[in-house]
Formats: sequence, structure tokens, C-alpha cells
Amino acid sequence: MGNISIICVGKIKEKYWNDAITEYSKRLSRYCKLSIVEVADEKTPDNAPPAVEEQIRKKEAERILKNIDERAHVCVLAIKGKRYTSEAFSEYISGLGVNGTSHIQFVIGGSLGLHESVLKRADSSISFSDMTFPHQMMRVILLEQIYRGYKIFCGEPYHK
Repeated sequence: MGNISIICVGKIKEKYWNDAITEYSKRLSRYCKLSIVEVADEKTPDNAPPAVEEQIRKKEAERILKNIDERAHVCVLAIKGKRYTSEAFSEYISGLGVNGTSHIQFVIGGSLGLHESVLKRADSSISFSDMTFPHQMMRVILLEQIYRGYKIFCGEPYHK
């Protein structure tokens, strides 16, 4: 049983997102040890100039990087990341485990995205779409795809 961590910027306040996260966390407990690490987000003023946005990303990056396990495989969620089908994502996760990786850390940035320092630290990056999603929704989507990936790898049925 491997370890999967999700490092994400910001807290989730809405009950419906928390309920979905709780449900997928429960489902995943039979396949992996899951942890979710929330780091504080920075308030972003409306119409912030690019220099202020960069400063915000940098502060959030410092918090993210403090939670990176040097032995873990770090995968960031980024628009320019690699795209996977669910089957290929399953192979990606299981392939890391087969090759000796016992800990995968996924990183979800804040509303302004990830700072370059986090992108440079990453071992890989994935993209779920060219579209931008709220970070709360991305947690649920990521958890669902991790769960689906384990079900595929184990040859267990899962709705299509």
C-alpha cells in the first residue's frame, strides 16, 4: 500500500466539497494511505498587478515546498502538464509503485497557479483540461481519478 498526499493551497469551506472529499478518501483507504495537506492561501486584491501576483505565488510556493517529502515523487497539476486517459493515469500511478516509489505527492496551486519554484521541483506534471477549475473542484476530480485508477489497476468494475 503506497502513500498519496495532496498538497493544496487554501481551505475548503463548502460542505458539499468536503462531503465529496470525505467520500473519496474513505473509498481510497483500501488502496493507499491518503493525506491532504492544506497550506494557507494569500488574499489576492482585485486587479492586482503582475508583480503582486508573482509575490503571492511565491509566498504560497514557500508553504508548499515546506511540505514536500524529498523522497516522494512530486506531480503538479498544471494546464501545460501531460494529459492522460483514465487508463493511462492508472498505469502512471501503478507504474510508479512498481518501480519503487512509495509516496506520490500531488500539488494543486491557488487561484493564481503555481510559482516557478514549485514547477521546477516537480518530477512530473499533469493536466486535466485546458480549462481552469476552482481548486476545490480539482481536489474532488483528482481524488476521483486516483480512485478510478486504483479500480482499473486492480481489475475491479467502475462505472464508465
